[in-house]
Amino acid sequence: MNEIEKPKMGTYKRHMLVCVGSRCTEDGEAQELFESLSEKFKAAGIDKGELRVKRTRTHCFATCRGGPILAIQPDGIWYYNVTEANLDRIIEEHLVNGKPVKELIYHRGPDVVD
Repeated sequence: MNEIEKPKMGTYKRHMLVCVGSRCTEDGEAQELFESLSEKFKAAGIDKGELRVKRTRTHCFATCRGGPILAIQPDGIWYYNVTEANLDRIIEEHLVNGKPVKELIYHRGPDVVD
C-alpha cells in the first residue's frame, strides 16, 4: 500500500479567489485577469514575504452578476466589476495597504466590520 504524500504550501497573508466561470464573464476577461496576477503581485511586492497573497481560480461563486468577481480571504471581502484598472486598485489599496476598496465591494463575509 502506497502512502499518500502530504501536500505542502507556503505561508500567505491573504487568499484571492477569482471566478473564471463562463456565467460571470463570457468573453474570458476573468481568466485574463487571473493570468495577469503573477506579474501584478511581483510588481506590488506581494508575491512573497509577509504580505504574500495566494491566488486561486474558481468556476462559480453562484453570484453571477457584475463580473469579473473575486473574494479576498480571510478578510471576507467580495468584489465585483473587477476590470484591470479596478484590479490594480484592489491590489494597491487592499492587498498592499490593507484598506478595502469600498465602492467595489458587493458582499462582506460574517463578522466583517466596515
